[in-house]
Amino acid sequence: MKLAIMQPYFLPYIGYWQLLAMADAFVLYDDIQYTKKGWINRNRFLQNGKDALFTLPLKKDSEFRPVVERFLADDFDRDKLLNQLEGSYRKAPFFQTVLPVIASVIRAQHANLFEYIHHSIRVTADFLSIKTPLIISSSIAIDHSLRGESKVLAICKAMGATNYVNAIGGQELYSKSTFAASGVTLEFIKTRPISYQQFGTDFVTNLSIIDLMMFNSRESIRAMLGEYDLV
Repeated sequence: MKLAIMQPYFLPYIGYWQLLAMADAFVLYDDIQYTKKGWINRNRFLQNGKDALFTLPLKKDSEFRPVVERFLADDFDRDKLLNQLEGSYRKAPFFQTVLPVIASVIRAQHANLFEYIHHSIRVTADFLSIKTPLIISSSIAIDHSLRGESKVLAICKAMGATNYVNAIGGQELYSKSTFAASGVTLEFIKTRPISYQQFGTDFVTNLSIIDLMMFNSRESIRAMLGEYDLV
């Protein structure tokens, strides 16, 4: 079985969805520490020909709490965020098809950060016809005090994985020889260069999946999901 394990990211770039689509099972961390400077509750979209950030505001809390213990701010204005994205993409070719999907994600009433993002991943995966099972990490019977490589290997063992595939950035974190010693083949997914027509300006890369969905048909995106190499 080919397994992938990732943090919950809000409407991430295509590489995340390539990983989700190619795996036999996808474990979503809920018991991992929230990182303020990461991409858990923010991403980039196209605004006036340049990249801009959108962010899910959170209640003030300890930065050391896991994602599952963080909550959206009480004053999070879902319609304001939706209107921001709507204003930027109103003239995109697939706007009418994609806006209801994005609206169902952003207007979801989950207060818990993990539940909100989990819902967004399920809705987007369904739109993209990705059927890979999503498994929440805390539901797996392992020692959850483990960290890093040890935790990943414990999850692989519990899931019966023969292959573990990680994002290309994981090359700095994980050792192929360590995984091989545990009977697991470690691979990294590397997205091939992908570009498409935006608004006639220079192409802005690595934006949220929202951008890809606004400018490309589902059939085209499905083809792009296979544009990667395993290294």
